Amino acid sequence: MSRHTSSPQEYAEAGQFETLLAILPYLWPDDRPDLKLRVSIAFIALIVAKLTTVLTPFAFKYAIDALAANGNTTMVWASVPVTMVLAYGLGRIMMIVFAQIRDGLFAMVGQNAVRDLAIRTFNHLHRLSLKFHLERRTGGLSRVIERGTKGIDIILRFSLFNTVPTIIEMLLVCTILAINFGWIYAIVTGVTVILYTWFTYKMTEWRINIRRDMNNADTDANTKAVDSLLNFETVKYFGNEKHEEKRFDVSMKKYEKAAVKTWTSLTYLNSGQVIIFTTGMMICMLMAARDVTAGLITVGDFVMVNAFLIQLYIPLNFFGTVYRDIKQGLVDVEAMFKLMETDPDVKDKKGAKDLVTDQAMIEFDKVDFAYDPARKILKNVSFKVPAGSTVAIVGPSGAGKSTISRILYRFYELTGGEIRIDGQNIADVTQTSLRAAIGMVPQDTVLFNDTIYYNIQYGRPDASRQEVEAAAKMAQIHDFVISTPDGYNTMVGERGLKLSGGEKQRVAIARTILKGPPILVLDEATSALDTMTEQEIQSALRQVSKDRTTLVIAHRLSTIIDADQILVLENGKIVERGRHAELLEAKGVYCEMWNRQLEADKARRKLAETLSAEGLEIADLVRN
Repeated sequence: MSRHTSSPQEYAEAGQFETLLAILPYLWPDDRPDLKLRVSIAFIALIVAKLTTVLTPFAFKYAIDALAANGNTTMVWASVPVTMVLAYGLGRIMMIVFAQIRDGLFAMVGQNAVRDLAIRTFNHLHRLSLKFHLERRTGGLSRVIERGTKGIDIILRFSLFNTVPTIIEMLLVCTILAINFGWIYAIVTGVTVILYTWFTYKMTEWRINIRRDMNNADTDANTKAVDSLLNFETVKYFGNEKHEEKRFDVSMKKYEKAAVKTWTSLTYLNSGQVIIFTTGMMICMLMAARDVTAGLITVGDFVMVNAFLIQLYIPLNFFGTVYRDIKQGLVDVEAMFKLMETDPDVKDKKGAKDLVTDQAMIEFDKVDFAYDPARKILKNVSFKVPAGSTVAIVGPSGAGKSTISRILYRFYELTGGEIRIDGQNIADVTQTSLRAAIGMVPQDTVLFNDTIYYNIQYGRPDASRQEVEAAAKMAQIHDFVISTPDGYNTMVGERGLKLSGGEKQRVAIARTILKGPPILVLDEATSALDTMTEQEIQSALRQVSKDRTTLVIAHRLSTIIDADQILVLENGKIVERGRHAELLEAKGVYCEMWNRQLEADKARRKLAETLSAEGLEIADLVRN
């Protein structure tokens, strides 16, 4: 028994058909009766426009016949030709006006579908796990969404109001020709349209692959451009403008090559379409001329046949473009639907309840975790952070410190063990309620390209002006803000690059204060700052963490000497735990780390003193 093997083309077409079916609900939204009414009226306008289109040539025919019969009379302006000419003009007006009414009514339907799909995709992307976003490139992702939202409008508009009406018009024209002039006219017209459609289909299928290559090159170029501009400072630091230009140009060359092929292939398509349709029209016109000569039809009939074919050619002439756009739209929407089908790695359990935080006590119970099954990051980690206390986690780079904050936020699922807050397993509660209970001040604070006010208020978007300013004062940034020309309306720039490291950290602290969570996570929040700024930020952090359960991921040990408990993490395991003094007395890993940092600080101070004596600073040394 042989098994049928589907080709990649068949798979692609099946997927596009499924995409088309998935789009239909957007055309007839259940919760929008007003849009359903618009679609219904638009369909009526479509039918009226097409009926007018096929009836208008009759008025032209009768006018020609009347003129031919009454050409020598002086009463021509009071006869049938005037009425027929007026009817022809009215028909032409109605044909266009009803088509415009149809498009105007449908505009809201199409744009509502675009908005609905865009919002659903946007929300879905935010529901996806951190792993997905770390593996995807932002520039390429934005291009997929952009093309997909445009694609749905194109598909709905063109498939509904061009392809379907053209088919209806062709059937009506062939029927009229068969009834009035014989089946041979209908057969020639039908064969012409079929050949025209077949040729257009084949050429467009060939061109769609070229277009796909062009889209891929465009996506790649956009990704590189966005990535390069987001890392503008890094490019400047290494003087790699030419390198970035070359990378971008590689993608643009691919785009250029595909774009040239697209335009070249269009000339073949247009030329072939003209040859096929004009040949069919000439055959019909020759048959009509023969029948006029034989006295079987009138001159008006001859003109009507010509008018029918010319009117039919207008929508057919756009068929290649329409088919290409629909096909491309299906490809674009299919890519976005595939994005929508991506399941989050972390999901709320069925029936998950909101987290209830009475005391906000955190407990890690025999926690195992691995990003990759082949390499464990955390191994049997157990500790408690009592309500209102501060626990610090220290250790060498790669020990798994930052991973602890990520799994506490439930950005990833555990490999083994449990994390509990007030006795509730975080895997059993809703992610929204869990994250609402935790405030994060990260090492690398990234701000939105908006005002300082917006970035602070982001901690609680419904906060009042007074609450925002109170949070800023507690974070010790209010004085700086009001000293700037625009105050709280100062724009922070892309990713907050207009602010210094310390200013960005204070904004991050202010918005965490505004959020007011019972649990606070400080993920190496001061490791990238100078000593003076670090001391100021530490002062602000002490105010924030007061009466809150606080977990500190620390790099500089001097910042956590007052912690209620310090955990030393090494190779994914807790190797020491205790208070600062206890760990120094144990003379283990923590003591060794402390001594190394003391030596490094001592060397730095000595260098600073030497440079100061010579009238220099460390920054001058770095520049030189």
